[in-house]
Amino acid sequence: MRVRRSGVRGCLGGMAVLTLTMLVSGCNLAPVYHPPGMLLPPQYSGMGPFVKADPAAQQEQGAWWKIFDDAELDTLERKLDASNPDLNAAVQTYAQARYAVAAAHAGLLPELGMNAFTSENHESAHTLFHSGTGPRQQMSNGYGLEASWALDFWGEAGNRVREAQRGAQGAAAQLALARLSLETELASDYMAMRGLDAEHAAYGRAIALYQNALEITQARYAGRIAAGLDVARAQNQLASAKAADTEVVSQRRVLEHAVAVLAGENPIGFHLASESVMHVAVPVVPVSVPSLLLQRRPDIAAAERRMAAANAAIGIARAAFYPNIRLAAQAGFEDTAWGLAALPNSLWAVGASAMLPLFEGGLRRAQLQASWARFAQTGDQYRAVVLQAFREVEDNLALTDGLAQESQQQDAALAAAKQVQMLALTLYTGGIDNYLNVTVAQIAALNAQIAAIQLKTRRLQTSVALIGALGGGWSRADLPGEAQMMPGRDDVARTREAAVAAGAQL
Repeated sequence: MRVRRSGVRGCLGGMAVLTLTMLVSGCNLAPVYHPPGMLLPPQYSGMGPFVKADPAAQQEQGAWWKIFDDAELDTLERKLDASNPDLNAAVQTYAQARYAVAAAHAGLLPELGMNAFTSENHESAHTLFHSGTGPRQQMSNGYGLEASWALDFWGEAGNRVREAQRGAQGAAAQLALARLSLETELASDYMAMRGLDAEHAAYGRAIALYQNALEITQARYAGRIAAGLDVARAQNQLASAKAADTEVVSQRRVLEHAVAVLAGENPIGFHLASESVMHVAVPVVPVSVPSLLLQRRPDIAAAERRMAAANAAIGIARAAFYPNIRLAAQAGFEDTAWGLAALPNSLWAVGASAMLPLFEGGLRRAQLQASWARFAQTGDQYRAVVLQAFREVEDNLALTDGLAQESQQQDAALAAAKQVQMLALTLYTGGIDNYLNVTVAQIAALNAQIAAIQLKTRRLQTSVALIGALGGGWSRADLPGEAQMMPGRDDVARTREAAVAAGAQL
Protein backbone atom coordinates (compact mmCIF):
# COMPACT_ATOMS: atom_id res chain seq x y z
CA MET A 1 0.00 0.00 0.00
CA ARG A 2 2.91 2.39 0.68
CA VAL A 3 4.30 1.78 -2.74
CA ARG A 4 0.99 2.75 -4.26
CA ARG A 5 0.81 6.01 -2.30
CA SER A 6 4.37 6.85 -3.24
CA GLY A 7 3.52 6.25 -6.88
CA VAL A 8 0.50 8.50 -6.65
CA ARG A 9 2.50 11.26 -5.01
CA GLY A 10 5.27 10.94 -7.55
CA CYS A 11 2.84 11.05 -10.45
CA LEU A 12 0.93 14.03 -9.08
CA GLY A 13 4.16 15.84 -8.27
CA GLY A 14 5.47 15.24 -11.76
CA MET A 15 2.24 16.53 -13.27
CA ALA A 16 2.40 19.66 -11.09
CA VAL A 17 5.95 20.37 -12.22
CA LEU A 18 5.01 19.76 -15.84
CA THR A 19 1.94 21.99 -15.58
CA LEU A 20 3.87 24.80 -13.92
CA THR A 21 6.65 24.58 -16.49
CA MET A 22 4.24 24.68 -19.42
CA LEU A 23 2.18 27.53 -18.00
CA VAL A 24 5.25 29.63 -17.29
CA SER A 25 6.66 29.01 -20.73
CA GLY A 26 3.32 29.57 -22.49
CA CYS A 27 3.56 32.02 -25.38
CA ASN A 28 1.35 34.46 -27.26
CA LEU A 29 1.36 33.84 -31.01
CA ALA A 30 -0.60 37.00 -31.86
CA PRO A 31 1.37 39.78 -33.59
CA VAL A 32 2.46 42.68 -31.41
CA TYR A 33 -0.42 45.15 -31.66
CA HIS A 34 0.24 48.81 -32.35
CA PRO A 35 -2.74 51.20 -32.45
CA PRO A 36 -3.07 52.76 -35.91
CA GLY A 37 -1.74 56.24 -36.42
CA MET A 38 -2.53 58.98 -38.93
CA LEU A 39 -0.81 62.18 -40.00
CA LEU A 40 -3.07 65.06 -38.99
CA PRO A 41 -2.98 68.84 -39.60
CA PRO A 42 -2.54 71.15 -36.57
CA GLN A 43 -6.06 72.59 -36.90
CA TYR A 44 -9.24 72.35 -38.93
CA SER A 45 -9.46 74.37 -42.12
CA GLY A 46 -12.75 75.96 -41.06
CA MET A 47 -11.68 76.86 -37.54
CA GLY A 48 -11.22 80.61 -38.01
CA PRO A 49 -14.19 82.07 -36.08
CA PHE A 50 -14.43 79.31 -33.47
CA VAL A 51 -13.17 79.10 -29.92
CA LYS A 52 -10.34 76.65 -29.32
CA ALA A 53 -11.21 74.10 -26.67
CA ASP A 54 -9.17 73.77 -23.51
CA PRO A 55 -8.37 70.05 -23.04
CA ALA A 56 -8.15 70.56 -19.28
CA ALA A 57 -11.50 72.34 -19.02
CA GLN A 58 -13.87 70.63 -16.61
CA GLN A 59 -17.53 70.22 -17.58
CA GLU A 60 -20.34 67.96 -16.50
CA GLN A 61 -19.61 64.55 -17.96
CA GLY A 62 -21.70 63.91 -21.06
CA ALA A 63 -24.29 66.64 -20.45
CA TRP A 64 -23.23 68.57 -23.56
CA TRP A 65 -26.75 69.89 -24.18
CA LYS A 66 -26.44 72.24 -21.19
CA ILE A 67 -24.56 74.60 -23.51
CA PHE A 68 -27.99 75.61 -24.87
CA ASP A 69 -29.23 76.60 -21.38
CA ASP A 70 -32.70 75.14 -22.01
CA ALA A 71 -34.36 73.55 -18.98
CA GLU A 72 -36.93 71.64 -21.06
CA LEU A 73 -34.23 70.14 -23.27
CA ASP A 74 -32.26 69.13 -20.19
CA THR A 75 -35.30 67.33 -18.75
CA LEU A 76 -35.93 65.48 -22.01
CA GLU A 77 -32.30 64.40 -22.34
CA ARG A 78 -32.34 63.06 -18.79
CA LYS A 79 -35.45 61.06 -19.60
CA LEU A 80 -33.78 59.69 -22.72
CA ASP A 81 -30.77 58.47 -20.76
CA ALA A 82 -33.07 56.74 -18.26
CA SER A 83 -35.92 55.40 -20.39
CA ASN A 84 -35.13 55.22 -24.10
CA PRO A 85 -35.69 51.58 -25.17
CA ASP A 86 -33.11 51.69 -27.97
CA LEU A 87 -30.50 52.90 -25.51
CA ASN A 88 -31.49 50.23 -23.00
CA ALA A 89 -31.14 47.62 -25.75
CA ALA A 90 -27.61 48.90 -26.44
CA VAL A 91 -26.86 48.55 -22.73
CA GLN A 92 -27.87 44.88 -22.91
CA THR A 93 -25.71 44.39 -26.01
CA TYR A 94 -22.78 45.65 -23.98
CA ALA A 95 -23.76 43.31 -21.14
CA GLN A 96 -23.75 40.36 -23.56
CA ALA A 97 -20.24 41.32 -24.69
CA ARG A 98 -19.05 41.33 -21.08
CA TYR A 99 -20.56 37.90 -20.44
CA ALA A 100 -18.75 36.70 -23.55
CA VAL A 101 -15.53 37.72 -21.77
CA ALA A 102 -16.50 35.57 -18.80
CA ALA A 103 -17.23 32.65 -21.13
CA ALA A 104 -13.85 33.05 -22.84
CA HIS A 105 -12.08 33.31 -19.49
CA ALA A 106 -13.51 29.93 -18.50
CA GLY A 107 -11.27 28.39 -21.17
CA LEU A 108 -8.23 29.22 -19.03
CA LEU A 109 -9.46 27.18 -16.08
CA PRO A 110 -9.69 23.42 -15.48
CA GLU A 111 -13.00 21.61 -15.76
CA LEU A 112 -14.30 19.54 -12.83
CA GLY A 113 -17.26 17.19 -12.99
CA MET A 114 -18.96 14.55 -10.89
CA ASN A 115 -20.42 11.29 -12.10
CA ALA A 116 -22.45 8.53 -10.52
CA PHE A 117 -23.85 5.34 -11.98
CA THR A 118 -25.64 2.16 -11.06
CA SER A 119 -26.40 -0.81 -13.27
CA GLU A 120 -27.70 -4.36 -12.94
CA ASN A 121 -26.88 -6.99 -15.56
CA HIS A 122 -28.51 -10.41 -15.94
CA GLU A 123 -26.74 -12.99 -18.08
CA SER A 124 -28.66 -15.48 -20.20
CA ALA A 125 -28.66 -19.07 -18.99
CA HIS A 126 -27.80 -20.17 -22.51
CA THR A 127 -24.78 -17.92 -23.04
CA LEU A 128 -22.02 -19.67 -24.91
CA PHE A 129 -19.02 -18.92 -22.68
CA HIS A 130 -20.38 -18.77 -19.15
CA SER A 131 -17.90 -20.27 -16.67
CA GLY A 132 -20.59 -21.85 -14.63
CA THR A 133 -19.12 -20.64 -11.33
CA GLY A 134 -19.91 -16.91 -11.32
CA PRO A 135 -23.30 -15.33 -10.73
CA ARG A 136 -25.54 -14.74 -13.72
CA GLN A 137 -26.86 -11.46 -12.21
CA GLN A 138 -24.46 -8.66 -11.23
CA MET A 139 -24.88 -5.16 -9.82
CA SER A 140 -22.34 -2.39 -10.31
CA ASN A 141 -22.36 0.99 -8.52
CA GLY A 142 -19.93 3.85 -8.52
CA TYR A 143 -19.29 7.56 -8.24
CA GLY A 144 -16.35 9.86 -8.58
CA LEU A 145 -14.81 13.09 -9.82
CA GLU A 146 -13.35 13.88 -13.21
CA ALA A 147 -11.05 16.79 -14.00
CA SER A 148 -9.42 17.99 -17.19
CA TRP A 149 -7.35 20.98 -18.15
CA ALA A 150 -6.46 22.16 -21.63
CA LEU A 151 -3.11 23.86 -21.10
CA ASP A 152 -2.88 27.20 -22.86
CA PHE A 153 0.66 26.52 -23.99
CA TRP A 154 0.29 28.43 -27.27
CA GLY A 155 -1.88 31.28 -25.95
CA GLU A 156 -5.05 30.26 -27.77
CA ALA A 157 -7.33 30.61 -24.73
CA GLY A 158 -5.54 33.77 -23.66
CA ASN A 159 -6.08 35.31 -27.08
CA ARG A 160 -9.73 34.31 -26.97
CA VAL A 161 -9.99 36.23 -23.71
CA ARG A 162 -8.19 39.22 -25.22
CA GLU A 163 -10.41 39.08 -28.29
CA ALA A 164 -13.52 39.04 -26.10
CA GLN A 165 -12.21 41.82 -23.86
CA ARG A 166 -11.44 44.08 -26.78
CA GLY A 167 -14.78 43.22 -28.35
CA ALA A 168 -16.47 44.20 -25.09
CA GLN A 169 -14.55 47.48 -25.07
CA GLY A 170 -15.79 48.04 -28.61
CA ALA A 171 -19.32 47.33 -27.39
CA ALA A 172 -18.83 49.93 -24.64
CA ALA A 173 -17.79 52.46 -27.28
CA GLN A 174 -20.78 51.47 -29.41
CA LEU A 175 -23.00 52.06 -26.38
CA ALA A 176 -21.53 55.54 -26.00
CA LEU A 177 -22.08 56.13 -29.72
CA ALA A 178 -25.71 54.99 -29.47
CA ARG A 179 -26.27 57.32 -26.52
CA LEU A 180 -24.66 60.26 -28.32
CA SER A 181 -26.62 59.60 -31.53
CA LEU A 182 -29.93 59.45 -29.68
CA GLU A 183 -29.11 62.55 -27.64
CA THR A 184 -28.20 64.58 -30.73
CA GLU A 185 -31.28 63.32 -32.56
CA LEU A 186 -33.47 64.43 -29.67
CA ALA A 187 -31.80 67.84 -29.47
CA SER A 188 -32.11 68.34 -33.24
CA ASP A 189 -35.79 67.37 -33.25
CA TYR A 190 -36.39 69.60 -30.24
CA MET A 191 -34.82 72.60 -32.00
CA ALA A 192 -36.86 71.86 -35.12
CA MET A 193 -40.02 71.74 -33.02
CA ARG A 194 -39.17 75.05 -31.35
CA GLY A 195 -38.52 76.49 -34.80
CA LEU A 196 -42.03 75.48 -35.84
CA ASP A 197 -43.33 77.11 -32.66
CA ALA A 198 -41.67 80.33 -33.81
CA GLU A 199 -43.12 79.93 -37.31
CA HIS A 200 -46.58 79.36 -35.82
CA ALA A 201 -46.22 82.57 -33.82
CA ALA A 202 -45.06 84.45 -36.94
CA TYR A 203 -48.02 83.18 -38.93
CA GLY A 204 -50.30 84.18 -36.07
CA ARG A 205 -49.01 87.76 -36.20
CA ALA A 206 -49.27 87.79 -39.99
CA ILE A 207 -52.83 86.45 -39.90
CA ALA A 208 -53.83 89.20 -37.46
CA LEU A 209 -52.22 91.78 -39.75
CA TYR A 210 -53.89 90.30 -42.84
CA GLN A 211 -57.24 90.25 -41.07
CA ASN A 212 -56.87 93.93 -40.26
CA ALA A 213 -55.86 94.67 -43.86
CA LEU A 214 -58.89 92.75 -45.14
CA GLU A 215 -61.21 94.77 -42.90
CA ILE A 216 -59.67 98.01 -44.17
CA THR A 217 -60.06 96.86 -47.77
CA GLN A 218 -63.66 95.80 -47.22
CA ALA A 219 -64.44 99.19 -45.65
CA ARG A 220 -62.85 100.97 -48.59
CA TYR A 221 -64.78 98.77 -50.99
CA ALA A 222 -68.03 99.53 -49.17
CA GLY A 223 -67.23 103.23 -49.54
CA ARG A 224 -66.54 102.71 -53.24
CA ILE A 225 -62.93 103.72 -52.73
CA ALA A 226 -61.37 100.29 -53.47
CA ALA A 227 -62.08 97.72 -56.15
CA GLY A 228 -63.43 94.23 -55.54
CA LEU A 229 -60.12 92.86 -56.79
CA ASP A 230 -58.40 94.35 -53.73
CA VAL A 231 -60.84 92.53 -51.43
CA ALA A 232 -60.22 89.24 -53.26
CA ARG A 233 -56.47 89.69 -52.94
CA ALA A 234 -56.76 90.39 -49.22
CA GLN A 235 -58.97 87.34 -48.73
CA ASN A 236 -56.54 85.15 -50.67
CA GLN A 237 -53.62 86.45 -48.64
CA LEU A 238 -55.39 85.68 -45.37
CA ALA A 239 -56.51 82.19 -46.43
CA SER A 240 -53.03 81.29 -47.70
CA ALA A 241 -51.45 82.31 -44.41
CA LYS A 242 -53.98 80.23 -42.46
CA ALA A 243 -53.30 77.20 -44.65
CA ALA A 244 -49.55 77.54 -44.19
CA ASP A 245 -50.04 77.89 -40.44
CA THR A 246 -52.13 74.70 -40.36
CA GLU A 247 -49.29 72.83 -42.08
CA VAL A 248 -46.82 74.14 -39.51
CA VAL A 249 -49.04 72.98 -36.64
CA SER A 250 -49.27 69.49 -38.17
CA GLN A 251 -45.49 69.25 -38.60
CA ARG A 252 -45.05 70.42 -35.03
CA ARG A 253 -47.24 67.60 -33.74
CA VAL A 254 -45.23 65.04 -35.71
CA LEU A 255 -41.97 66.32 -34.21
CA GLU A 256 -43.52 66.34 -30.75
CA HIS A 257 -44.32 62.65 -31.18
CA ALA A 258 -40.72 61.98 -32.24
CA VAL A 259 -39.43 63.81 -29.16
CA ALA A 260 -41.77 61.78 -26.95
CA VAL A 261 -40.52 58.44 -28.29
CA LEU A 262 -36.86 59.48 -27.97
CA ALA A 263 -37.51 60.49 -24.37
CA GLY A 264 -39.03 57.08 -23.70
CA GLU A 265 -42.56 58.47 -23.37
CA ASN A 266 -45.78 57.36 -25.01
CA PRO A 267 -46.73 59.96 -27.64
CA ILE A 268 -50.38 59.53 -26.64
CA GLY A 269 -51.05 62.34 -24.21
CA PHE A 270 -47.53 63.77 -24.48
CA HIS A 271 -47.44 67.54 -24.97
CA LEU A 272 -44.88 70.30 -24.69
CA ALA A 273 -45.95 73.91 -24.39
CA SER A 274 -45.02 76.17 -27.30
CA GLU A 275 -41.83 78.16 -26.99
CA SER A 276 -40.09 80.09 -29.73
CA VAL A 277 -36.68 78.99 -30.92
CA MET A 278 -35.74 82.66 -31.13
CA HIS A 279 -35.28 82.64 -27.34
CA VAL A 280 -32.50 80.03 -27.57
CA ALA A 281 -29.05 81.54 -28.06
CA VAL A 282 -26.73 79.95 -30.60
CA PRO A 283 -23.79 78.68 -28.53
CA VAL A 284 -20.12 79.06 -29.31
CA VAL A 285 -18.89 75.47 -29.56
CA PRO A 286 -15.31 74.89 -28.36
CA VAL A 287 -13.30 73.05 -31.03
CA SER A 288 -10.20 71.02 -30.14
CA VAL A 289 -7.24 70.20 -32.37
CA PRO A 290 -7.73 67.34 -34.88
CA SER A 291 -5.49 64.92 -32.99
CA LEU A 292 -7.83 65.00 -29.98
CA LEU A 293 -10.76 63.92 -32.14
CA LEU A 294 -9.26 60.43 -32.26
CA GLN A 295 -9.69 60.28 -28.48
CA ARG A 296 -13.15 61.86 -28.30
CA ARG A 297 -15.21 60.00 -30.89
CA PRO A 298 -16.75 56.74 -29.62
CA ASP A 299 -17.09 55.36 -33.15
CA ILE A 300 -13.34 55.79 -33.68
CA ALA A 301 -12.66 54.01 -30.39
CA ALA A 302 -15.02 51.19 -31.39
CA ALA A 303 -13.27 50.79 -34.75
CA GLU A 304 -9.85 50.69 -33.07
CA ARG A 305 -11.03 48.05 -30.57
CA ARG A 306 -12.36 45.92 -33.43
CA MET A 307 -8.92 46.12 -34.99
CA ALA A 308 -7.29 45.08 -31.70
CA ALA A 309 -9.70 42.14 -31.38
CA ALA A 310 -8.89 41.04 -34.93
CA ASN A 311 -5.20 41.11 -34.00
CA ALA A 312 -5.86 38.66 -31.15
CA ALA A 313 -7.80 36.43 -33.56
CA ILE A 314 -4.60 35.96 -35.58
CA GLY A 315 -2.99 34.43 -32.50
CA ILE A 316 -5.92 32.03 -32.18
CA ALA A 317 -5.53 30.94 -35.80
CA ARG A 318 -1.77 30.48 -35.39
CA ALA A 319 -2.21 28.32 -32.29
CA ALA A 320 -4.19 25.80 -34.36
CA PHE A 321 -0.90 24.71 -35.99
CA TYR A 322 0.48 23.45 -32.66
CA PRO A 323 -0.44 20.48 -30.46
CA ASN A 324 -3.43 20.72 -28.17
CA ILE A 325 -2.18 19.49 -24.79
CA ARG A 326 -4.66 18.34 -22.15
CA LEU A 327 -4.28 16.89 -18.65
CA ALA A 328 -6.96 14.61 -17.22
CA ALA A 329 -7.59 12.95 -13.87
CA GLN A 330 -10.30 10.73 -12.46
CA ALA A 331 -10.92 9.38 -8.94
CA GLY A 332 -13.81 7.59 -7.29
CA PHE A 333 -15.24 4.35 -5.95
CA GLU A 334 -16.81 1.36 -7.67
CA ASP A 335 -18.21 -1.92 -6.26
CA THR A 336 -20.88 -4.51 -6.85
CA ALA A 337 -22.59 -3.53 -3.62
CA TRP A 338 -23.65 -0.29 -1.93
CA GLY A 339 -20.73 -0.06 0.47
CA LEU A 340 -18.63 2.03 -1.88
CA ALA A 341 -16.65 4.35 0.37
CA ALA A 342 -13.90 1.94 1.23
CA LEU A 343 -10.27 2.02 0.22
CA PRO A 344 -10.35 -1.31 -1.65
CA ASN A 345 -13.18 0.07 -3.81
CA SER A 346 -11.28 3.22 -4.79
CA LEU A 347 -10.01 3.92 -8.27
CA TRP A 348 -8.04 6.72 -9.90
CA ALA A 349 -6.44 7.58 -13.17
CA VAL A 350 -4.25 10.43 -14.38
CA GLY A 351 -2.86 11.16 -17.78
CA ALA A 352 -1.95 13.65 -20.44
CA SER A 353 -2.71 13.82 -24.14
CA ALA A 354 -1.48 15.82 -27.09
CA MET A 355 -3.38 16.22 -30.34
CA LEU A 356 -1.82 17.61 -33.51
CA PRO A 357 -3.88 17.54 -36.71
CA LEU A 358 -1.73 16.36 -39.59
CA PHE A 359 -4.01 16.84 -42.57
CA GLU A 360 -7.20 18.90 -42.80
CA GLY A 361 -7.15 19.90 -46.45
CA GLY A 362 -5.66 23.36 -45.85
CA LEU A 363 -8.31 24.33 -43.27
CA ARG A 364 -5.95 25.88 -40.72
CA ARG A 365 -3.98 27.85 -43.30
CA ALA A 366 -7.22 29.17 -44.80
CA GLN A 367 -8.41 30.21 -41.35
CA LEU A 368 -5.11 31.97 -40.67
CA GLN A 369 -5.22 33.87 -43.95
CA ALA A 370 -8.83 34.79 -43.27
CA SER A 371 -7.83 36.21 -39.87
CA TRP A 372 -5.15 38.34 -41.53
CA ALA A 373 -7.72 39.54 -44.06
CA ARG A 374 -10.12 40.46 -41.24
CA PHE A 375 -7.35 42.40 -39.53
CA ALA A 376 -6.62 44.32 -42.74
CA GLN A 377 -10.35 44.92 -43.17
CA THR A 378 -10.70 46.40 -39.68
CA GLY A 379 -7.71 48.64 -40.40
CA ASP A 380 -9.38 49.97 -43.54
CA GLN A 381 -12.66 50.40 -41.66
CA TYR A 382 -10.83 52.32 -38.94
CA ARG A 383 -9.35 54.74 -41.47
CA ALA A 384 -12.76 55.14 -43.11
CA VAL A 385 -14.35 56.00 -39.76
CA VAL A 386 -11.60 58.52 -39.00
CA LEU A 387 -11.93 60.22 -42.39
CA GLN A 388 -15.71 60.38 -42.04
CA ALA A 389 -15.32 61.88 -38.57
CA PHE A 390 -13.07 64.65 -39.87
CA ARG A 391 -15.47 65.25 -42.74
CA GLU A 392 -18.37 65.67 -40.33
CA VAL A 393 -16.43 68.18 -38.26
CA GLU A 394 -15.31 70.17 -41.30
CA ASP A 395 -18.81 70.10 -42.81
CA ASN A 396 -20.41 71.43 -39.64
CA LEU A 397 -17.70 74.04 -39.13
CA ALA A 398 -18.33 75.29 -42.66
CA LEU A 399 -22.10 75.27 -42.15
CA THR A 400 -21.82 77.05 -38.82
CA ASP A 401 -19.72 79.81 -40.32
CA GLY A 402 -21.86 80.15 -43.44
CA LEU A 403 -25.17 80.14 -41.58
CA ALA A 404 -23.93 82.81 -39.17
CA GLN A 405 -23.15 85.14 -42.07
CA GLU A 406 -26.40 84.26 -43.82
CA SER A 407 -28.33 84.98 -40.64
CA GLN A 408 -26.90 88.50 -40.42
CA GLN A 409 -27.83 89.15 -44.03
CA GLN A 410 -31.32 87.74 -43.51
CA ASP A 411 -31.88 89.94 -40.46
CA ALA A 412 -31.12 92.98 -42.61
CA ALA A 413 -33.49 91.72 -45.30
CA LEU A 414 -36.22 91.17 -42.70
CA ALA A 415 -35.88 94.68 -41.32
CA ALA A 416 -36.16 96.14 -44.83
CA ALA A 417 -39.16 93.93 -45.69
CA LYS A 418 -41.02 95.04 -42.55
CA GLN A 419 -40.39 98.68 -43.41
CA VAL A 420 -41.65 98.17 -46.98
CA GLN A 421 -44.77 96.41 -45.66
CA MET A 422 -45.55 99.26 -43.27
CA LEU A 423 -45.04 101.92 -45.94
CA ALA A 424 -47.11 100.04 -48.54
CA LEU A 425 -50.06 99.67 -46.15
CA THR A 426 -49.80 103.34 -45.14
CA LEU A 427 -49.80 104.48 -48.76
CA TYR A 428 -52.73 102.23 -49.59
CA THR A 429 -54.74 103.45 -46.61
CA GLY A 430 -54.08 107.01 -47.72
CA GLY A 431 -55.29 106.20 -51.21
CA ILE A 432 -51.92 106.82 -52.81
CA ASP A 433 -51.06 103.23 -53.85
CA ASN A 434 -52.96 100.10 -54.93
CA TYR A 435 -53.42 96.91 -52.93
CA LEU A 436 -51.19 94.83 -55.20
CA ASN A 437 -48.12 96.51 -53.72
CA VAL A 438 -49.47 95.83 -50.23
CA THR A 439 -49.86 92.14 -51.07
CA VAL A 440 -46.36 91.91 -52.49
CA ALA A 441 -44.91 93.67 -49.43
CA GLN A 442 -46.82 91.43 -47.02
CA ILE A 443 -45.66 88.25 -48.78
CA ALA A 444 -42.05 89.48 -48.76
CA ALA A 445 -42.19 90.38 -45.06
CA LEU A 446 -43.71 87.05 -44.04
CA ASN A 447 -41.26 85.07 -46.16
CA ALA A 448 -38.35 87.03 -44.68
CA GLN A 449 -39.63 86.34 -41.18
CA ILE A 450 -40.02 82.60 -41.84
CA ALA A 451 -36.58 82.47 -43.49
CA ALA A 452 -35.01 84.14 -40.44
CA ILE A 453 -36.66 81.61 -38.12
CA GLN A 454 -35.59 78.68 -40.27
CA LEU A 455 -32.03 80.00 -40.36
CA LYS A 456 -31.99 80.26 -36.57
CA THR A 457 -33.28 76.69 -36.35
CA ARG A 458 -30.65 75.43 -38.77
CA ARG A 459 -27.92 77.22 -36.83
CA LEU A 460 -29.00 75.51 -33.62
CA GLN A 461 -29.27 72.13 -35.32
CA THR A 462 -25.83 72.61 -36.87
CA SER A 463 -24.44 73.39 -33.42
CA VAL A 464 -25.94 70.11 -32.20
CA ALA A 465 -24.41 68.26 -35.15
CA LEU A 466 -21.01 69.89 -34.55
CA ILE A 467 -21.05 68.88 -30.89
CA GLY A 468 -21.94 65.34 -31.94
CA ALA A 469 -19.18 65.31 -34.55
CA LEU A 470 -16.70 66.37 -31.86
CA GLY A 471 -17.77 63.49 -29.60
CA GLY A 472 -20.26 65.21 -27.32
CA GLY A 473 -17.87 65.43 -24.38
CA TRP A 474 -16.99 61.71 -24.49
CA SER A 475 -13.36 60.74 -24.03
CA ARG A 476 -11.33 57.60 -24.63
CA ALA A 477 -10.53 57.75 -20.91
CA ASP A 478 -14.20 56.86 -20.27
CA LEU A 479 -13.67 53.48 -21.93
CA PRO A 480 -13.32 50.68 -19.35
CA GLY A 481 -10.02 48.82 -19.33
CA GLU A 482 -9.67 45.20 -20.41
CA ALA A 483 -9.49 44.06 -16.78
CA GLN A 484 -12.87 45.73 -16.08
CA MET A 485 -14.70 43.70 -18.70
CA MET A 486 -15.44 40.73 -16.42
CA PRO A 487 -19.02 41.06 -15.10
CA GLY A 488 -19.59 40.94 -11.34
CA ARG A 489 -22.50 40.07 -9.11
CA ASP A 490 -24.00 43.54 -9.46
CA ASP A 491 -24.01 43.14 -13.24
CA VAL A 492 -25.83 39.82 -12.96
CA ALA A 493 -28.45 41.39 -10.68
CA ARG A 494 -28.96 44.33 -13.06
CA THR A 495 -29.32 41.97 -16.01
CA ARG A 496 -31.98 39.98 -14.20
CA GLU A 497 -33.83 43.14 -13.19
CA ALA A 498 -33.76 44.38 -16.79
CA ALA A 499 -35.09 41.04 -18.04
CA VAL A 500 -37.91 41.07 -15.48
CA ALA A 501 -38.75 44.68 -16.35
CA ALA A 502 -38.81 43.88 -20.08
CA GLY A 503 -41.15 40.96 -19.45
CA ALA A 504 -43.42 43.11 -17.31
CA GLN A 505 -43.58 45.81 -20.00
CA LEU A 506 -44.50 43.25 -22.65
